[in-house]
Amino acid sequence: MNKLERLYKLRHLLSTRRAVPTAELLEQLGISRATLTRYLNDLGATLHAPVLYDEEQGGYRLQVSQESGRYELPGLWFSADEIHALLTMQHLLAKLDTGGLLGPHIQPLQKRLTQLLGAAHDPAGEVTRRIRIETLGARSFQLQHFQAIGSALLRRLRLRIEYRSRGKNQVTRRQVSPQRLMHYRDNWYLDAWCHKEDALRRFSVDAIQGAEILTEPAQDVSENTLDQALGSGYGVFAGPQVQWAVLRFSPERSRWVAQEKWHPAQEGRPLPDGGYELRIPYSHDPELLMDILRHGRHVTVLAPDSLRQAVRNEHLRAARNFDTCSGFEHGEAEND
Repeated sequence: MNKLERLYKLRHLLSTRRAVPTAELLEQLGISRATLTRYLNDLGATLHAPVLYDEEQGGYRLQVSQESGRYELPGLWFSADEIHALLTMQHLLAKLDTGGLLGPHIQPLQKRLTQLLGAAHDPAGEVTRRIRIETLGARSFQLQHFQAIGSALLRRLRLRIEYRSRGKNQVTRRQVSPQRLMHYRDNWYLDAWCHKEDALRRFSVDAIQGAEILTEPAQDVSENTLDQALGSGYGVFAGPQVQWAVLRFSPERSRWVAQEKWHPAQEGRPLPDGGYELRIPYSHDPELLMDILRHGRHVTVLAPDSLRQAVRNEHLRAARNFDTCSGFEHGEAEND
């Protein structure tokens, strides 16, 4: 570990324990007593994270803030995952209407997030100016519907919803038992037991056109069942019947794909020619098709045959669209 990593680990050890003995700090960090003294001074003097030796507890601890009951290090000391999570939360909260019922609860949380992101040498304004989260493809939803869904979810009550199926362009009324909310690719989805179909379903929150909280208790579904039914395949529209897609990427595109996470259970391996083979579990192919097609000629579907044929058909249809456009440009298209 370098010094930065050791300082981060030191902060973690001190913040998760009432007091940490000197011997344990030396062992965990792999440093000498003199180096530990310098690190403790760095935390206190330079980074404004005061460290005290607690004789009663027999170890070192961070000095507790009287205001918050804990000490927060500057934003500089957040890991990549932590700062991404904080910025994402701040971004999501900023998009909500703070003038409604949620306002009194959202505003203090936004203020707290700003304090966490800020520091003496890295003010929150500088952090948010230098690090930006852009959302693409986010669909708008009705805040009152979101509030009803969240309330029913936490209170474990059923919902009556009006839902527009985009595929069939039909609106249906159904009663559901909400299980969990998921934020995926900048959009919200509700996992729920649908009493109309007597099965688990995933609903796009933006497609919910009406939501009414009922008095009947929600039917609970175990976390394991939810994951098996809705989380085993690729993308947001997963299902229990899983197939494995085998994709081969060109050497050029493999330099990106080899570092990407498409699915928690994915399997990948580099190929002798510099390409990359990726294996992904999936249940329904529409979302996987879209992600495959964006790589164009740089990806080949090796299996299964049904997916290979689906990708081939999409490419042929796209090519015919260009042929049609060419005909219009040259006045060759037939009149309606």
